[in-house]
Amino acid sequence: MKKNLFYALFFICLGITTEVFFTAFSDLYEGMQKGDYNLSLTGHTYVWMAFIYVLIPFLFGAGYQLVKRFPLIVRLLIYVLAIYLIEFIGGFILETLTGKCPWEYTTGWHFMGYIRLDYAPFWLLFGFILERLYLFLENHFYETK
Repeated sequence: MKKNLFYALFFICLGITTEVFFTAFSDLYEGMQKGDYNLSLTGHTYVWMAFIYVLIPFLFGAGYQLVKRFPLIVRLLIYVLAIYLIEFIGGFILETLTGKCPWEYTTGWHFMGYIRLDYAPFWLLFGFILERLYLFLENHFYETK
């Protein structure tokens, strides 16, 4: 139980922190494209994201066992597809429950406003980081024998 609670809190904090940093630098980049050099680096996220990020250790733990035999690039592509699936389902559920999807993508290559296909390289990197961190935690803090 302590392990599950630690993993849940760890990955919620990681996901939310990563999202705040990503949105800050993404907004800076998009602003610079328009000639706005606002260096405030104000990032944002949604409280709803905690309910999505809490799924990481549980889904990743089960999913990694299925894909660990594949080469790294294949695993990363599977992670991106899984992230897109969760983002799509999460956005759809949130829109159904609240009347609005919090992230509503309107720019870039998006699908129904729920996922941005041009974010694939960032999700690939995030999947790599998740794998490394998950395996580090499993090997150094909670050894499974």
